[in-house]
Amino acid sequence: MGLYAFNCSEKLQTVNIRRGTCGHSVLSLGSMKTQWIWNKEKTKIVEPLDYENVIAQRKTQIYSDPLRDLLMFPMEDISISVINRQRRTVQSTVPEDAEERAQSLFVKECIKTYSTDWHVVNYKYEDFSGDFRMLPCKSLRPEKIPNHVFEIDEDCEKDEDSSSLCSQKGGVIRQGWLHKANVNSTITVTMKVFKRRYFYLTQLPDGSYILNSYKDEKNSKESKGCIYLDACIDVVQCPKMRRHAFELKMLDKYSHYLAAETEQEMEEWLITLKKIIQINTDSLVQEKKETVETAQDDETSSQGKAENIMASLERSMHPELMKYGRETEQLNKLSRGDGRQNLFSFDSEVQRLDFSGIEPDIKPFEEKCNKRFQVNCHDLTFNVLGQVGDNAKGPPTNVEPFFISLALFDIKNNCKISADFHIDLNPPSVREMLWGASTQPASDGNAKGSSPESVIHGIAESHLRYIKQGIFSVTNPHPEIFLVARIEKVLQGNITHCAEPYIKNSDPTKTAQKVYRTAKQVCSRLGQYRMPFAWAARPIFKDTQGSLDLDGRFSPFYKQDSSKLSNEDILKLLSEYKKPEKTKLQIIPGQLNITVECVPVDLSNCITSSYVPLKPFEKNCQNITVEVEEFVPEMTKYCYPFTIYRNHLYVYPLQLKYDSQKTFAKARNIAVCMEFRDSDESDGGPLKCIYGKPAGSVFTTNAYAVVSHHNQNPEFYDEVKIELPIHLHQKHHVLFTFYHVSCEISTKGTTKKQDTVETPVGFAWFPLLKDGRIITFEQQLPVSANLPPGYLNLNDGESRRQSNVDIKWVDGAKPLLKIKSHLESTIYTQDLHVHKFFHHCQLVQSGWKEVPGELIKYLKCLHAMEIQVMIQFLPVILMQLFRVLTNMTPEDDVPINCTMVLLHIVSKCHEEGLDSYLRSFIKYSFRPEKPSAPQAQLIHETLATTMIAILKQSADFLAINKLLKYSWFFFEIIVKSMATYLLEENKIKLPRGQRFPEAYHHVLHSLLLAIIPHVTIRYAEIPDESRNVNYSLASFLKRCFTLMDRGFVFNLINDYISGFSPKDPKVLAEYKFEFLQTICNHEHYIPLNLPMAFAKPKLQRVQDFFSFAVDRLTSVDSNLEYSLSDEYCKHHFLVGLLLRETSIALQDNYEIRYTAISVIKNLLIKHAFDTRYQHKNQQAKIAQLYLPFVGLLLENIQRLAGRDTLYSCAAMPNSASRDEFACGFTSPTNRGSLSADKDTAYVSFQNGHGIKREDSRGSLVPEGMTGFPDQGSTGENTRQSSTRSSISQYNRLDQYEIRSLLMCYLYIVKMISEDTLLTYWNKVSPQELINILILLEVCLFHFRYTGKRNIARVHDAWLSRHFGVDRKSQTMPALRNRSGVMQARLQHLSSLESSFTLNHSSATTEADIFHQALLEGNTATEVSLTVLDTISFFTQCFKVRSYVSAKTKTEQHKG
Repeated sequence: MGLYAFNCSEKLQTVNIRRGTCGHSVLSLGSMKTQWIWNKEKTKIVEPLDYENVIAQRKTQIYSDPLRDLLMFPMEDISISVINRQRRTVQSTVPEDAEERAQSLFVKECIKTYSTDWHVVNYKYEDFSGDFRMLPCKSLRPEKIPNHVFEIDEDCEKDEDSSSLCSQKGGVIRQGWLHKANVNSTITVTMKVFKRRYFYLTQLPDGSYILNSYKDEKNSKESKGCIYLDACIDVVQCPKMRRHAFELKMLDKYSHYLAAETEQEMEEWLITLKKIIQINTDSLVQEKKETVETAQDDETSSQGKAENIMASLERSMHPELMKYGRETEQLNKLSRGDGRQNLFSFDSEVQRLDFSGIEPDIKPFEEKCNKRFQVNCHDLTFNVLGQVGDNAKGPPTNVEPFFISLALFDIKNNCKISADFHIDLNPPSVREMLWGASTQPASDGNAKGSSPESVIHGIAESHLRYIKQGIFSVTNPHPEIFLVARIEKVLQGNITHCAEPYIKNSDPTKTAQKVYRTAKQVCSRLGQYRMPFAWAARPIFKDTQGSLDLDGRFSPFYKQDSSKLSNEDILKLLSEYKKPEKTKLQIIPGQLNITVECVPVDLSNCITSSYVPLKPFEKNCQNITVEVEEFVPEMTKYCYPFTIYRNHLYVYPLQLKYDSQKTFAKARNIAVCMEFRDSDESDGGPLKCIYGKPAGSVFTTNAYAVVSHHNQNPEFYDEVKIELPIHLHQKHHVLFTFYHVSCEISTKGTTKKQDTVETPVGFAWFPLLKDGRIITFEQQLPVSANLPPGYLNLNDGESRRQSNVDIKWVDGAKPLLKIKSHLESTIYTQDLHVHKFFHHCQLVQSGWKEVPGELIKYLKCLHAMEIQVMIQFLPVILMQLFRVLTNMTPEDDVPINCTMVLLHIVSKCHEEGLDSYLRSFIKYSFRPEKPSAPQAQLIHETLATTMIAILKQSADFLAINKLLKYSWFFFEIIVKSMATYLLEENKIKLPRGQRFPEAYHHVLHSLLLAIIPHVTIRYAEIPDESRNVNYSLASFLKRCFTLMDRGFVFNLINDYISGFSPKDPKVLAEYKFEFLQTICNHEHYIPLNLPMAFAKPKLQRVQDFFSFAVDRLTSVDSNLEYSLSDEYCKHHFLVGLLLRETSIALQDNYEIRYTAISVIKNLLIKHAFDTRYQHKNQQAKIAQLYLPFVGLLLENIQRLAGRDTLYSCAAMPNSASRDEFACGFTSPTNRGSLSADKDTAYVSFQNGHGIKREDSRGSLVPEGMTGFPDQGSTGENTRQSSTRSSISQYNRLDQYEIRSLLMCYLYIVKMISEDTLLTYWNKVSPQELINILILLEVCLFHFRYTGKRNIARVHDAWLSRHFGVDRKSQTMPALRNRSGVMQARLQHLSSLESSFTLNHSSATTEADIFHQALLEGNTATEVSLTVLDTISFFTQCFKVRSYVSAKTKTEQHKG
C-alpha cells in the first residue's frame, strides 16, 4: 500500500464525527496527549446530496430549464495557456545553443527556466471567485446618484453650513457673553470651573432653538458647544454656585450651568429661555392632540372610502370602469419601476469598497527595477590645450589622450556598488596619436579592414566602441553614494612629473607644444599602457528616497597619489572629501562635463551590460546607451529570482609584492596582462571573451592594468570583465603575465629599442573551479618565472612537491600576488549545499548506483543553504525538489525529507516578506512533470500523503506548525498539479467521479481528518497557524469543486464543519464562518446549490395532500422549499449549511452575530452585482434560494421590531382561515398606526392610503412603547472568557445588524417572483404573514430619511465620542418628544453611524454631508418603493380573495 495506506479507523472516526456519536479518541502530539472530546452539543448534521448522481438523473430537467445557466457549470471552465515570457530585450538573453552546450544539471535547469514561457492554469470565471469587491463589474457604485427632494430639507436656507447645519444667519434671538461650567463629572457642583464664552441663541428653520457657544463674537469659527433647547424642560437660578448663575435642566437628567456677567443680563436670559420652554411645551400638547384626532378621522374616512370604492366597483356593470381600475394599478406599478436603484449600491460596505484584505494580483517574475539614472558624458578638458594633427582650424583640444572610467562608491557601506563604465572622449585627431592616421588596430592586434566587421547581438561592433551614455542602478539609494571618475593617460613616467605642466602652466602655448611632442612619442611606443593621473567625484542622491541631485557638480580634479590607488583608498579619500577642512589634495585644473539625469520614459537604443539590445531599439543606431551592472548588496531584502541569462566574472588584481624578489634584474614599471584560458598546454591560447575598452574590439583576448612608474610593490584598481562560457571545467583559469615596461624615450627611436618595450618578469594563475564551484574570495597567489605545460597541476604546496613539472618560483613560491573576483552569474551558484545536491541528482540521472541514505543527506544539507541563493534560484531549486519528490528514489523517507526542505524554503520566504515570489512561482513557473518511472505517483498524490505523515508525527512540533501556517503553498501546488493532470492527460472529459482514483479520495479525506484537531483543539496554542490552515483548506476545497467529484467535496466540507460545536469559543466560531465564506465565494456557487424544484418523498407527498387540496384554487407550488428543513439543507447544501449556522449564530454574542450577518450580506451583494445573473428571472431564482432566510428573520422578529411592536394575535388561532385573516387584517384596532413624518420622509400604509403630517415631529410609534433596542444598552462586545457562556437567546441586535438583516430581506422580497411570493404567503401561518408585513414596517422605520441636519449632528457626535473633541456628545439633538420617541430618535441617529461613509475627520465638508444625504435619501426611497411594491401586490391578491369569500358566505346565508 505504501503512501496510500488508509486505515479503517480513520473511516470509523469520520462516521463518528459526522454523526456526533463518538465518545472520544486520543490524539498524540509528542509527549502531550490531547483528548478529542466529541460528546459536546453538536449542530444537527444533514448529509449532502450526491451531486454528480443528481445531475445525471435530472439531466433532462436541467437542460430543458430556461434558466439552466443557474444549474450547470459552464463548459471549458478550466484551461492551460502558455504565456510568452515578457522580456525587456529585443531577443532572448539566453544564447541559441546554450542548452546543448551546458553539461551541468544546475546550468541546464537555469537555462531551461529562463527560456521557458509561463504555464498558467486559467479558471474562466476566476474573477467571480472572491467577494463582491473583486467582481469585474465597475458599477458597484452608481456614477450619478439621483437627488431626491424631501420636505425636511426644503426649508433649509441655501447658504446654510451643511457641516453643522447650525447657521445663525437671520435667526439670532439673543447673543452675549456668558460663563459656561466645565462639565467634567469628576468635579463636584461647587467646584465647577467656568469658562467665558460668547453665546448665540438661534431659531432653526424647523422652529426649534439652539444655543451655540464660541470663543469670541466671530461665529464663523468652530462652535465650542451647542445646546438643543428641544430637550430643555426648565431653567432656574443657582446663586450658590456662582453670582448670576442659572441652570438649564435637560430631559436626560443632565444640566448645563451658565452665568451672566450682570444681574440684568441674567434676568434677560432667564425671561427669553422660559418663553422658549413654554413654546415647546405648548407645541407638544397641541401636536399630541392633533395626532390622535387626525388618526381617528383618517381611519374612519379611509375605511369607509375603501369600502365604498370596493362596493361600487364590484356592483358596477361597466367593464370599462373595472378595466380602468386594473390599468391604473398596473400603470402605478410601472411608474414605480422607472429609475430604480440597486439597494446595495448605497450600502456602507459598497460605498467604502475597502480593498485592504484583498491580495494583490500575482505578477510573473520580472527583473527588479531599482532606482535608475542616466549619465551623459560630454567633454573633458585640461588647461593645456592646442591644435593637434590636422585639426589646425578647429577649436583647441587636449594635446594628449585621456581615458575616463566611472563607478559608484558607497561610503556608508564602504564598498564599490557598480562596475566600471569606460568612456573615450578624445577627439579623432587625438585618437590618431595612438595608432596613426591610416589604421586603427584593435586591442587584440587585428587591424580594421582586415576582416568583415563583426556583429554582436545584431549590433555592428563599430557602434559599440564609443558609447558615451550609461545607465546606473542603485538598490539602496542614500546621500553617501558618489560617482567617481578616474582619469588615466598613456604611460609616460612619474605621476608628479606628468602632472606638473598641467599644474604650473606659465606659458600655455609653449607648454602645450612641449607636452604634445612628448605625448606623440610616448603614444607611438607605449600606447597600450596606461598610468593613473587624476580623479574627481560628485554625490548622486539627495535623500534615501532616491531623489537625484541634479544640480551637483564634480569636485576639482585631484592628482592621483601612486601610493593610494586602491578602491579602499578612494573610499577613505571620499570620506575626507566630505570634510573640506581635512582635505589636502593637490588640484589639477580642468573641467569634466558629465550630466546626471533621470532615465527618460521613452528611452530607446539602450543595451544591457551584456550588450543585448533593449526594446525599443533602432537598427544602425550609433547613439547607444549601455546599462552598467550593479553590484547589489548581499542582503536578502534586495534579492529577487533571476529571470535572464547573465554570466560575468569580474577579476581584480590588487597588489604585487616584488621588492624582495631576486629572480629578475629589472622589475619596476610592472604591467599586468590578464588572459582567460581553457588549457595549460603549450599550444593553448587565450579565449576572446574579455570585454574590451573604448576604441578597441568589443571582446578581446587580454587586458592590462595601470602601470605605476618605478614601483616594485604596485597597487592596482583595474576591473577586468569576462564573459564566462556556458560550460566550465577544471582547466578554465585566469593567467596573469607580468611585464617590465621600459619607459625610456629615445629621440632616435631605432627598431631595436621598439622591440624591447616589455620584458616578462613572472606568471601567476588561478583556476576558476574548486570542487566544481567558482571561487570568488580574495586569494594570494605565488609567481613563477617560467610557464611550463601542465602548470595548473601546481596549485597547492602538496602538488608542487610531488609534481615533475620543471618550474621556477619567484621568491620561493611565496604568495606575492593578491587578487579577488566577483561573480555576476545567473547560471552558476557558489553555495556548496545547492551545488552538491544538484551534482548528486545529476549522478543519479546518469545511472550512477545510489548509496542508500545519500540523497537524504544532501536534502538535509539544503536547510543550510544561503537565503540569498535560495531566492535568486527559487524556481530552479523548487522544480528540482518536486522532481525528487516523485522520481528519484523509492526510499520512503525521501518524500518526507523533500517536503521538509520545501517547507523550510516556504517559511524562509515568508519570514523575509518575499512570499509573493512563491505565488508567482506557482502561477507562472510551476509546471508538474510526468514522473519517468511508470508506477511513480504524481505530485498531488505524493505531496498530500507526505503532509499527512508530517501532521501525524509526534516529535517535530515546529515542522507541524510551519506546515499549518504555510499550508496555502502546498494546497496551491496540489491544485495546479491536479488541474494539469486533468488537462494534459485529457481526464477533464471523464465523469467527475472517474477523474481521480478512489485512493486519492481517501488521501484527501485523511488529510482533512489530520488537520481538524489542529484547528479545533490547538487553536489557542497556535492561533496564527490554525487560522491560516482553516482559510487555506477552505480555498483548496473551493477549488476542488472545479476539478473533482462535487458530492465528495460536499462530504469533506460536512466532515470539517462537524468538528465545530455551537458551544465553541468565539475564535472557532470565527474560523467556521471564515471557512464558509471562502467556500461560498466559489464562482459557481449558485449551480452548486441547484436552485431547482425537488419532488418531495412519497410519505411527505401523502402528508401534504390535504393542504394541497385546500389550496388547489391558488397557484401554490407544493414543492416550494421555504423553511430550513433537512430536505432543503440536503438539496441546497451550501446555502442550507450557511443559513443553519447563521441561525445558531444569531443567538450568540455580538462578534459572532456580526460575522455571520456580514457573510450573508456580502454574499447577497455579490449576487446582486454579478453580471452573469442580471436578468430578473435569474435574480428571482437566486432570491428564492434564500427564502428560508425570511423564516429566520421571523423567528427573531422581536429582536428586530421590539416585542411591543408585534401585532397581538392572541385571539386569532393558527387554524383560522386565510380568508378570515385577509378580511380582518385591514383594520387593526389595537395597534398604533405609523404616520408620515416630515423629519423622516416616512410613509405608512393603512388600507392603501398615506398619512401626511405637517409638523416635523409626528409620532412614529405609540407613546410609551419602548420595545426598540438601544445600541448602547448592552455590553456584550467584550468577552469575559475564552468559552462562550450560556447567554440569553434574545440578545438585542444593534443597528448595523438590524439594517444588514433588513437589507437582505428587502433584496429577497424585491427580486423574488410574484408567483413564488404569493405561494409563500399562502404556505405560512396567519401569524407569520402578519410578521412578514411587520418586517416591511420595520424596514421603513430603520431606513427613513432624517435630513441633512441630523446627518451632520450624527457625524459631530461621532467625532466627539471617538476623537474627544470637546463634549458635544452631551448635547446631541433631542427633540421635544418625550420618552419612547426620544429613545427612537436617538436609536436612529446611532443607526446612521453604522451606515456612515464619510471620512471621519474634523474637516468634513459640505460636499461630504451632501453626499451622505444623497445616500440616505436614495436608500429611503428604494426601501419605500420596495415596500410599496410588496404591499400593493399583497393587497391586490388578498382583496380579491376576501371579496370572493365574503360573497360566497352571503349567498350561502341567503340560501
